[in-house]
Amino acid sequence: MTQVPLPDVFLAAPLAHRALHDVTQGRPENSRVAMEAAIARGYGIELDVQLSADDQAMVFHDYDLKRLTGIQGAIRQRTAHELTQVPLLHGDEGIPTLDDILDLVDGRVPLLIEIKDQDGAMGPRTGALEAATAQSLASYRGPAAVMSFNPHAVIAFGKHGTGHPLGLTTCAYLQQNWPLLPAATRKYLRPIPDFDRVGAAFISHDVNDLNSPHVAALKDRGVPILTWTVRSAEQEAEARKIADNVTFEGYTA
Repeated sequence: MTQVPLPDVFLAAPLAHRALHDVTQGRPENSRVAMEAAIARGYGIELDVQLSADDQAMVFHDYDLKRLTGIQGAIRQRTAHELTQVPLLHGDEGIPTLDDILDLVDGRVPLLIEIKDQDGAMGPRTGALEAATAQSLASYRGPAAVMSFNPHAVIAFGKHGTGHPLGLTTCAYLQQNWPLLPAATRKYLRPIPDFDRVGAAFISHDVNDLNSPHVAALKDRGVPILTWTVRSAEQEAEARKIADNVTFEGYTA
């Protein structure tokens, strides 16, 4: 798959994790108001997409609605229209569609879009969310890059040929952090073996594992290294010894 380089704008301003969220200020994660707050401060934005029952890309992190809305049930069980009417906790708006957010951001800052694994085990059962994301991005003219933990998802999105840079979200895949992922899968993914195969131009790696030799090998090749999730200025300063840019939350980067 042809590699599309990551534009330099993604290595400039820090990226606000799930936008500049702060529930004490009425800004839930991945909400419109959190997006506007990030834009006002000149930050890039990292956001997540999940799939609705009618195969629309929704800007939402979890598979289940409970943590962020207080409502039981999977996001996949409700239509996009229904989800836009589900209020986010600590805010006054519903769950946005990706189209909503693209219209709102309108190229003002770079968007780093993570496609959440829909297979459940980083496997090949992908396609619908990647197609929905590609459809939304096809006419978007602002800077946007797409990544996923699941290499199959990256390939599935890339097949739509939108021309956006692709990346892999990566980590050490420790058992305590991924208890439901088979040990063999964790062992396979840990060394980032699919980087070239999926046409990736960058990685976004766990800040707690930046000293990984697998990260070092890619950095030696000139691959841009992003990192998640940085939660203090001190942690950012340390991370930047390796990473080219940070995805942050909980402080002013």
